[in-house]
Amino acid sequence: MSNSSPYLITDATLATMVPGDTAYGLLRNAAIAVQDGRIAWVGQANEVPDHYADWQRQPMQNRLITPGLIDCHTHIVFGGNRAMEFEMRLNGASYEEVARAGGGIVSTVSATREATLEELVEDALPRLDALIAEGATVVEVKSGYGLDQETELNMLRAARRLGKLRPVTVKTTFLGAHATPAEYKGRDDDYIDQICIPALRAAHAEGLVDAVDGFCENIAFAPAQIERVFKVARELGLPVKLHAEQLSHQGGTALAAQYGALSVDHVEYATEDDAKAMAAAGSVAVILPGAFYTIRETQMPPIDHFRAHGVPMALATDCNPGSSPMTSLLLTMNMGCTLFRMTPEEALAGVTHNAARALGLADRGQIAAGMRADLAVWDVETPGELAYRIGFNPLYIRIYEGNQ
Repeated sequence: MSNSSPYLITDATLATMVPGDTAYGLLRNAAIAVQDGRIAWVGQANEVPDHYADWQRQPMQNRLITPGLIDCHTHIVFGGNRAMEFEMRLNGASYEEVARAGGGIVSTVSATREATLEELVEDALPRLDALIAEGATVVEVKSGYGLDQETELNMLRAARRLGKLRPVTVKTTFLGAHATPAEYKGRDDDYIDQICIPALRAAHAEGLVDAVDGFCENIAFAPAQIERVFKVARELGLPVKLHAEQLSHQGGTALAAQYGALSVDHVEYATEDDAKAMAAAGSVAVILPGAFYTIRETQMPPIDHFRAHGVPMALATDCNPGSSPMTSLLLTMNMGCTLFRMTPEEALAGVTHNAARALGLADRGQIAAGMRADLAVWDVETPGELAYRIGFNPLYIRIYEGNQ
């Protein structure tokens, strides 16, 4: 179905994710009018306006329709893999011990530096295809495994190319402040000033950056170092995000909130004061259960504090070669519920409406008039089934910008 031909989806149950009187913003016996890649109208099937009555109809046999899923935190562009670290951790090494022994993020750098742009794209496509196959219509992709200017730019170029090769929106995030490469060991400040910030300026000049991220942690960068990067992002008019409070409490969340961050991600060690600061800043808490699961963490993110203070919660795969080699948003939803006691409704909001907020996308994540016609149609009866099943993909069709 081309987005140049208006049509009417009928005979559907909609999880609109628009706040209202019903959980999930649920509408039964509903219809959606789609024109020029946008949602023109949503409502009960027996209330379709005359203007849309003669449009071609697409009956869905009572299937559930949700907004297209959004993975708002991934690292899917990289070289090599880190299966050996998986074995190390299972033999007793902690994530920090692996990193301090030369593993972790830095161990992926050499393989990524050696890969050509074409190889980075080719290697990432299966990971992207797995997300698309589960209804993803937007995927965020970070740099951060180059840690030199040319490789950081190549990663972002690869991410941009992925968005041209597949019917999916790719949002790119510069993550030069991810780790200090071996050649700058012990000289974190020099790396920030001599490599990270110049690479950010170059990437922005090339039109490769949608947002700027950093890793604020005891094995990465201190808040003062991250702030130098954030100041340049502000100068360039770019929004910021931050990996913070994953393994310890370093104060990154407060810094991110100070800069009006789109999101603060991981946040296992965030405090109630952090939650208050995020709420005041309008920042989304991006919960990443795949990393929590893989590195066998025990400190859970403060879900109750986020609820109490109205902090929107997103969920994402954090797909990466080390701490979260996961390419399933459906499994992410299940993990958010089983590991962190999020509700199925919170989980679905976490990969739709709140994930869109974490990327600054005001026209995605809900089924409402004026929104992009990015939709997922499921062979299930209720929205809760999406988080309930493990290892099962009930996607019937994915609609991207009105196209099936």
